[in-house]
Amino acid sequence: MPYDSSLDAQVFTRFWENDNGKIVVSVYSYNNGPRKIQIIREVKDRNGEYAFAKLGRLTKEEAEGILPLIQEALKNMQ
Repeated sequence: MPYDSSLDAQVFTRFWENDNGKIVVSVYSYNNGPRKIQIIREVKDRNGEYAFAKLGRLTKEEAEGILPLIQEALKNMQ
């Protein structure tokens, strides 16, 4: 069964931002299935618009910034 974006429900989303871009923490449920956390990085392009980037490694500042968001997301997974 191919992915159908209309079945992907966003339950929660928050972001942490700094000068380089932002990290978005979200909770999704696909087709009323189990809720799962998604963490993505978005960086600013030349026009100042946000674009998806590989999350990769986190700095200590980034990890400390998103930790409260992850804890809040966990509360939305019940």
